[in-house]
This record gives sequence, C-alpha cells and structure tokens, in this order.
Amino acid sequence: MSHVTGLIVIDAPASALNNAGRDEEARTENAVAVKFIRAPEGRYPYVSAQAIRYWLRTQLAKQDPSFASPVHREEKVAYTDANPAKYADDDLFGYMRAPGSLEAEKGARAKGLTPLDEEKRNGRLQPVSITRVSPLRLGTLVAISAVRITRDWGVMARLEGDPVIHEHQFYRAHLTAPIATDLTCAGTFFDSARVGFRNLSAAGREAAVQSGATEIHVHGLRAFRLPINERRRRVAVVIRGIGALDGGAKQTLHLTDTAPAVLVLAVCRHGNQPFQRLFGPGNPTAFREDVLAEALRVFGSDIQSDVYIGWATGFLDVERRRLLDFVEQRGGQAPRVRVGHPHEMAEEFARAIEDPERQSWFE
Repeated sequence: MSHVTGLIVIDAPASALNNAGRDEEARTENAVAVKFIRAPEGRYPYVSAQAIRYWLRTQLAKQDPSFASPVHREEKVAYTDANPAKYADDDLFGYMRAPGSLEAEKGARAKGLTPLDEEKRNGRLQPVSITRVSPLRLGTLVAISAVRITRDWGVMARLEGDPVIHEHQFYRAHLTAPIATDLTCAGTFFDSARVGFRNLSAAGREAAVQSGATEIHVHGLRAFRLPINERRRRVAVVIRGIGALDGGAKQTLHLTDTAPAVLVLAVCRHGNQPFQRLFGPGNPTAFREDVLAEALRVFGSDIQSDVYIGWATGFLDVERRRLLDFVEQRGGQAPRVRVGHPHEMAEEFARAIEDPERQSWFE
C-alpha cells in the first residue's frame, strides 16, 4: 500500500483567490471579503480544499473532455454519474450518488447516467446509494504567516450621476497545502455492502469488467481493479495537472500565477505527510532544512521513490540556495532528493508513476 505524498506552495503577491461573500465588517453594503482563519497572532487567508479541487478537475476536463463525469441536479442535491471505470474524475475525486427518490433516479437515468440498483425499503422500491472516498486528497491552502488583509475601493463610473462604489479585500501571502493520493485505491473499486465501500451499482460493475477490470480482494473486501497501465495513466495526468494548477477568484483584478512556486512529491509506504512542515512563518517565509533532514531520516525506509522538489527560481532565492546546499551535502544518500522547476519535477514524477518497474506502488 503506497501513497503519493507532498505539498504545494503558491505565491500570492496581491490576491483574493477564494472569497467568503459579503464583508460584514465593512462600512458599505457592496463589499466582498476573502476567506481567512482568525488566530491569536492575526489572520490567515485560505483557499478551501473544495476550491482547489474545482480548479484542478476543471483544468483536467479542459485538457481531456473524457476525464469529466457528467453532473445531474435534483432540486436540492447534485451528483456525478458515479461510474469510476468510465470517468477518471469519478475514480480519483470520489463521489456520493444518493438520489432523493426512485422518481429522481429515473430522471437521472433518462439523462444518461449509469443506473443504480433498487431495493425494497418500508414496502417501497428505493434506489441504493453508492459512495466512493476520494483517493486524491488536497488540504486547505493556508497562509504560512499571518497577514494584514487590505481593503481596496473601486467605482462604476460609466454612468450619469454619482459613481457606484464597491469594495473588496485582498492580501499578500505564501499559501501552502498538503497533497496525497492513495495509489492502492486509484483504479480500484470496492463492491462491498460496508459503509463507504459500496462504490458500484450492478451497471457500474459491468462497465468496470468491460473496461478490463478484474475481481480481486483488497483490505479483505471484494473489489474490481482496472489494468495497471490505465491506473498509472490516470494518476500521472493528475500529477501533471497539479504541476500546472490554474484557477482562483478575482483573477481579472489580481492576476495570480496559481501554479506551484514550490512542489514536493514522493511515494511513501504509508499515508503520512512528512513534508507538511517544510515551510514556517518568517520575514521572508523560512525553509526548514532541519524538518527535511528529520523527515528523510525518520521516514527514509518508508519513502519508496526519490523526493522531487520543484522550486521556481525567483521565489525565495536565499531559502532555495539553502535547499541546494543541503542536497549537495547529502550527496547520493538515499532517498535521493531531486531539485528543479515545479513543472519539470511534476513531469519527472509523473514519468516515474508511469514506469512499469514501479508497479509495486499500486499494489
């Protein structure tokens, strides 16, 4: 059982990447607030994990329309097709398909979604809900240091009479979040009555078999697993997408490069996050080589791959030099640490994921 583990750091020089709606502290009604965490030392702007997942899956769907799973909306709920064999989106991002009634399920089928099973409950036929825990895990992007959030005024002046004033918040910060992917569960669909492990309907099971999935047992539970080449391909696509992450609110006013300024990736035997504390508060943000040294020592036997650290030149260059000195002092000691641009490291790591000799990572 192996996991991709790592983190991303985004440089937000003047940004409002995730907003919270009306600013209740503003003196005007037409004011928008950013999301932030209150702490004794100040305010930490953040971007919710839901927003980051939306950026990523939207980006991947643009690159490959076959990646995205269709969405059906009832009056108060919405869900995807929940066909992980057909759609990599459902496979890696997970789902919960729980129609409110048999009539709603029939409406979803009429729009082309994969049929759900039915069972009698309280004397009536009801659809059987299916769920899938996301193998892809993305943490909340949170500022590394507390910051003072700025308010900016704007006006709509292209009209007769008094201008219409509006106000919004933005900030300058370095944001970081952990990332992970359960490689054992990628492309592996559980077919159990256990809560959280009923991933497939009968139609979904048939689709999996038609896609080349074979029946196996994982963690003592019945499952269907796609061919290894397809599993590797799907994870590699997501890794490349993370290396070129694109999204965010207020981009017309605060154009921010949301591709990682720093990207750390490795494969670990367990789901630990040894690199989560690599960066700490400071002026500027501090790279903690002691944290990296400790992580490599403590988790060295669990780290199954090289450690790939993408760090863009021009971002915290003094701290980047400390990383390069650290790597030089280590020499070729295992686990090996590779350093380059985040986009390059994402590509190299994706190629390692696709390497047939790394099949054990997915078992």
